[in-house]
Amino acid sequence: MCELLKKREEVKAEDKWAIEDLFETDEDWEKEYNELEGLCQELVAYKGKLFANVETFSKFFEKYETAKLYMERVYVYAGQKNHEDTTNSKYQGLSDRASALMTKYHESVAFVEPEILETKDEVFQKIKKEFLAGIPDKADGYERFFSEILRSKDHSLPAEMEELLASGGEALDAASTIFSMFNNADIKFPSITGEKGQQLEVTHGKFIQYLQSKDRRIRREAFQSVYSMYEAYKNTLAATFIANLKKDVFYARARKYASVLAMKLDGSQIPEEVYHNLITVVQKNLPQLHRYMDIRKRLLGVDNLHMYDLYVPMVEADMDEISYEEAKNMVLEGLAPLGEEYKKLLQEGFNRGWIDVYENVGKRSGAYSWGAYGTHPYVLLNHQNNLNSVFTLAHEMGHALHSYYSDKNQSIICAGYEIFVAEVASTCNEALLIHYLLQNTKEKKKRAYLINYYLEQFRTTLFRQTMFAEFEWMTHSKIENGEALTTKALCDMYHQLNQKYFGNQVEIDEEIDMEWARIPHFYTSYYVYQYATGYSAAIALSAKILKEGESAVKNYIEKFLCGGGSKDPITLLKGAGVDMSKQEPIQQALDVFVSLLDEMEELMK
Repeated sequence: MCELLKKREEVKAEDKWAIEDLFETDEDWEKEYNELEGLCQELVAYKGKLFANVETFSKFFEKYETAKLYMERVYVYAGQKNHEDTTNSKYQGLSDRASALMTKYHESVAFVEPEILETKDEVFQKIKKEFLAGIPDKADGYERFFSEILRSKDHSLPAEMEELLASGGEALDAASTIFSMFNNADIKFPSITGEKGQQLEVTHGKFIQYLQSKDRRIRREAFQSVYSMYEAYKNTLAATFIANLKKDVFYARARKYASVLAMKLDGSQIPEEVYHNLITVVQKNLPQLHRYMDIRKRLLGVDNLHMYDLYVPMVEADMDEISYEEAKNMVLEGLAPLGEEYKKLLQEGFNRGWIDVYENVGKRSGAYSWGAYGTHPYVLLNHQNNLNSVFTLAHEMGHALHSYYSDKNQSIICAGYEIFVAEVASTCNEALLIHYLLQNTKEKKKRAYLINYYLEQFRTTLFRQTMFAEFEWMTHSKIENGEALTTKALCDMYHQLNQKYFGNQVEIDEEIDMEWARIPHFYTSYYVYQYATGYSAAIALSAKILKEGESAVKNYIEKFLCGGGSKDPITLLKGAGVDMSKQEPIQQALDVFVSLLDEMEELMK
């Protein structure tokens, strides 16, 4: 008999996050919401007066900090209450109001950056010096805040041109909007037949689930169902994608960047060699991915390995159900190398209302870590009694403790960390956990199952995202060089990349030529490479922690986790002992991949 999901009010208090640590009541939220509305009006009144004198400058940033804090608190509370039960109209309303106020808040402080950039340097430096002298405990944070604004000066335009660019933003973003509408609302995939003859609906959410089916026919039909529809609209999708590339090139040239890549990496101060090193090192190691494909082919027992055979588990094992209590203990044991302080913070998170554990009617799907400055982080789970949920717990607590350390050690001005490092702490936790599980698993089938899990993390995160990154670089380069791009050229390019990455052991089905057309991240250009670099950094850091112990942990926590956004991402990671401007961390991660392949082949004997 199927167990019905509980309603939100039926969930035990100990299984829910302590949202009251943000606001005890909705009335308290309303009070702060109203105060923030008033603050927005006060902030915008400083426009054109910011540099009147140091007192005015200081008063503005005092209000700015308060407004920033209130905005985080108001927005997070409304969002999390909505996510507890998305069918609750009251909290849908709160979330909508918070989003509207977020827009108003950003509008009220939009003048700050242009005003700083347009002020004479001697005036700015004099005011800044006096301002920083009055806030010694926050001076470093504000120094970085101002330096990041000034760093953009060479790529900023006169005010009237900035206004013109801003006014054209909605039109220039049309390609992304059109793709999102098509991909999320309009496209419908043909149904397929299930194992028992029943009709199965094919959706974005169910696609990977079908590709993991033991029934190869289901995998093939789901694969063909999805790509047949992208093929049917290939010319429209190509025109949309190319329009987005041209938008990127337009912005890069308008802002006087040498390339779109230079523009996109500049925001986080990432050297371009980081991007190219990733592609270079992964390409050198493609024979190891080909070797993995050979292992997969043999274990699945197929004559030809197809693109729809890449997600199904290669090995089966009778894995015991893992309760949430057991999952917490596994995570505590697995992350023990990070030391006693880290362990105590994990326990605090487990026991003091950081985590919303189980699915309930209307609850948002998936998992995340979120929170507002000044309050402990929160983690949303939809825990199932399986191994994936154990890794999800370790992953999200990695995010949570990164935010905890950052908030504790940085002012609100620079506590937020860049996307480039956002996945490092979470993935480092996963790497430490799987090391622990492999150390404590002797039974061959279970060990092979764990290695299969780990190999897939490498394939889908390090190899696949790098292939995406290479495709992005190739397509942008074509437009930047004035070369024509067509539907056929895109498909041919993508087909050849798949051939290069997967090798002769895989039949590169023609359907995969259209995969570029279904990747939403391609509309946020030069984003996906960060999954691969973050994964590489995390694997290198976990290996360093396991090898060097306390000294590596000290650097990892004090110089990386506590660093927040106080330095650029490359400098923060260097402090922890990993230099992502070099090729070594990527190779170190791929060396782990090779060792896993070695063991899998031993287990196959």
